[in-house]
Amino acid sequence: MTPSSERHGPTPRPTVARRGVCLVISAPSGAGKSTIANALRAAEPRLLHSVSVTTRQPRPGETDGVHYHFRTMDRFQQMAESGELLEWATVFGRGYGTPRAPVEAALAEGRDMVFDIDWQGHRQIRAALPADVVSLFVLPPSLAELERRLCNRASDDPAEIARRMQAARDEIAHWQEFDHVIINADLDQAIAEARSILVSARLQTRRQTGLAGIVAGFGA
Repeated sequence: MTPSSERHGPTPRPTVARRGVCLVISAPSGAGKSTIANALRAAEPRLLHSVSVTTRQPRPGETDGVHYHFRTMDRFQQMAESGELLEWATVFGRGYGTPRAPVEAALAEGRDMVFDIDWQGHRQIRAALPADVVSLFVLPPSLAELERRLCNRASDDPAEIARRMQAARDEIAHWQEFDHVIINADLDQAIAEARSILVSARLQTRRQTGLAGIVAGFGA
């Protein structure tokens, strides 16, 4: 006799309302955080990327509100002081930050967001959204391999590469602040590991806000 599930097909999975995941990926320059973040967005069409605020001038082809929100330094400082930014920093005299409102709205709607930022940005976002952040630190296989990758870019002079290597050591010193650490020796494997972290975060009990209603139907 043919089992009922085979005659009628699989039982549809109920839709469970949940809060979104704030996935923060950090790494030293050259370790692959942006490549991994871009691969996740390509594989997960609903995974959103936060549009940052910056005080620098737009480059050719950049559109306000698409690539960045371009603001004056006065407006940027006002946003930082009023709590409109989840995280922010001034780098070489230019302000960069993450607007709070669109992130909180997306998470409330159950949409996930990915950030590729440094350890300082991670620390600020975790302080602002402690229940929402799941963080991932990406290590290179070795410092020698990291230096090789930076040299292969062929866009930086030796002094700049030396500066980036020192910055990498400083960044790596904060690895223990993160929930997960992966070693990017094989890019495909690193992407798969990062995606598994995102999937696991989505299934956390506390994040699945609609579970109680479903379980109530079981009489539990």
